[in-house]
Amino acid sequence: MYEHEKHLVGVYDTEQAVIQAVEDLKQQGYASEDISVIGKDTDVVKDINDTTGTTTEKSALTGAATGGALGGVLGLLAGVGALAIPGIGPIVAAGPIAATLTGAAAGAGVGGLAGVLIGLGIPEDEADRYEGYVKEGKFLVVVERR
Repeated sequence: MYEHEKHLVGVYDTEQAVIQAVEDLKQQGYASEDISVIGKDTDVVKDINDTTGTTTEKSALTGAATGGALGGVLGLLAGVGALAIPGIGPIVAAGPIAATLTGAAAGAGVGGLAGVLIGLGIPEDEADRYEGYVKEGKFLVVVERR
C-alpha cells in the first residue's frame, strides 16, 4: 500500500490480491464499510464485495443523492456502483469512494477518477498514475488513514 497524508492506496492485479489486502486492513481494525475497491471488471469487483463485505449499492446511492438527480442509464448503473468515468470508461466502485465517484459522474464527471483522488488529498501525479492503473485493468484499494 502507498501511504498518503490521509489515505492508504493499494494497486493490485488480481481478485485474490485485493481480497487479501482488504482482509489485512480489516485485521488492522479498519471497518469493511470504510474500504473502497475500484476496478473495471464488474464481476470481479462484485465478487470482492461479496467476499470481503465492502459495500457498493448503499454508497453509490448516497453518491447519487449527493451528486444530484440521475436519469437514464447512469441512474441504473449507479444503483449497483457501476459508473462511466471520462477517460476510463465503465468502472465499478465499492465503499465510500463510490459515493464520491457517483457524485462526480452526476456532475459531468469533472476530473474523472484522478480528480476524485486529488480531492481526497492524493497528489496529482500519483492520482494520475492510479487512474492509469485502473485503465490498465488493475484494482485500487483505498482507505482513510487513522
